[in-house]
Amino acid sequence: MPAYLLFVAAVLSRLVPHPDWLNFTAVGGALLYFGARRSWREMLAPLAALMATDYFLTVFTYHYAFAWTAYVTTWGWYLAAMVLGHILLHSRTTLLRVGAGVVLGPTSFFVVSNYAVWAGSQMYPRTLGGLATCYAAAVPFYRNDLISTAIVAGLAFGVPVLVRRLQAAHVPAALAHK
Repeated sequence: MPAYLLFVAAVLSRLVPHPDWLNFTAVGGALLYFGARRSWREMLAPLAALMATDYFLTVFTYHYAFAWTAYVTTWGWYLAAMVLGHILLHSRTTLLRVGAGVVLGPTSFFVVSNYAVWAGSQMYPRTLGGLATCYAAAVPFYRNDLISTAIVAGLAFGVPVLVRRLQAAHVPAALAHK
């Protein structure tokens, strides 16, 4: 249940209006957590929800025509982020593994999505300089994605551990007072 609740928060974090400079969403951390805590067959529901959110934002918020082909890379990454969470964190969750997921998730999205923008649009010249310009323009978004993924994954994986440790510390103290 917590994986689904976190995922709803992730979708809402995309829909709630926020300043452009903030670019904070809970999507990366939620996808890692969902993949780590749920089964393979449950990954289609979050994927469908994010696809619907992409459609809604494109058509009703940004007022652009929707072309599904422009989103294939992003949708593939959504699924890949859940798979990364499942492979990396399903059987064993450690600080090092969560940290690796936090770095690999946003970094893979940065590399793949910006390459797709460069290769599939007319925004940048199809030269090495154009590719470098594309990546340079996306650095602020990458930074914010990395920060938001670290915060969300840190809370999602860390709070339950903290609660268990606090409960364990209280149990011996409570038994001593009886």
